[in-house]
Amino acid sequence: MATSAIGPGFITQTTVFTNQLGAAMAFAILISVVVDIGVQLNVWRVIGITGLRAQDLANTVLPGLGYVLTALVVFGGLVFNIGNIGGTALGANAMLGVDAKIGGAVSALIAVAIFLSKRAGVAMDRIVVVLGVAMIAMVSWVAFTSNPPVGDALKQTVVPEQVDFLIIVTLIGGSVGGYITYAGAHRLVDSGITGPDEVESISRGSVTAVVVAGIMRVALFLAILGVVAGGFELAKDHPTASAFEHALGHAGVVVFGVILWAASITSVIGASYTSVSFLATFTPWLTRYRNWLVVGFILVSTLIFVSVDQTPVTLLILAGALNGLILPVGLGIILWVALRRRDLLGGYRYPIWLGVVGLAIWVLSLYLGWESLAGITDLWQQ
Repeated sequence: MATSAIGPGFITQTTVFTNQLGAAMAFAILISVVVDIGVQLNVWRVIGITGLRAQDLANTVLPGLGYVLTALVVFGGLVFNIGNIGGTALGANAMLGVDAKIGGAVSALIAVAIFLSKRAGVAMDRIVVVLGVAMIAMVSWVAFTSNPPVGDALKQTVVPEQVDFLIIVTLIGGSVGGYITYAGAHRLVDSGITGPDEVESISRGSVTAVVVAGIMRVALFLAILGVVAGGFELAKDHPTASAFEHALGHAGVVVFGVILWAASITSVIGASYTSVSFLATFTPWLTRYRNWLVVGFILVSTLIFVSVDQTPVTLLILAGALNGLILPVGLGIILWVALRRRDLLGGYRYPIWLGVVGLAIWVLSLYLGWESLAGITDLWQQ
């Protein structure tokens, strides 16, 4: 879940918003992490206890609803995967100087090789952990080098000079929106970590996932803050790369390439795996050939990327808008099961406080969904 969240969009969002808010970005990160924990505690717990993936839960609550949720997740996952492949291409170009399309294609083949290995699940788990640790370590190095005003950042974590609600909502959608919401929970089900007896392990995993993504966000925030606090103006086309180059010289461009490539390929793995996990339970045939479906998902994303001059912006905007609808729909289903369908929880008594927290976040997600509908309406009119 953490490495699925940390993708090209995650890096760009953090950079742009830090440039806008400065040290006050610390408050936005804190609020988004708290909300993310509330979302994932509910989602992981219900899916983990029932042992049912989100689409199967949805069909149990209301027949046919699971297919609607699947359509939203798979479409959004596919379009964003095109962007993830694009991220690997840009990362490879910055890292090694290779042609972007060649870099994207080779990166896609690496992801395919992971899923075709004899122990694909174990390989996937280990690779994303190693790359996740490498990303955090390298960004932390840049943060240390850029010498950010840590004291000011700590102060504004609780007493911000500026609060931008839209930025906070965008950060939440970027870290627990779309397929990312279910990446870790579905992986637990596939690993057999389910049932009321596993509640402690499930809860610990959900919080750890959000905290890991949060650590990466904080490290990247500090790295960028150190650069912009010194008065450097970030490049509009490649803001993160320009910040890293300012902090480390030419080596910063290479470091940026490594981080972007790692973030992008782990998101390719996460988006492909999770999107297919929504399809695989509908028929035994899909379950049997699941890994090949993941491979096909990656290859289709790659073919679209290499066949167009740039990622289709309208599709990306539409996918982002649809992802804004997934959180209220999916979280609503989760909370209905938690609070109204105890028969699916195997006798587990769901904590009232957690349900209340979930309901509060669900109301917030309705706002995000409303903004998403506005975006879809604008696209339709265009």
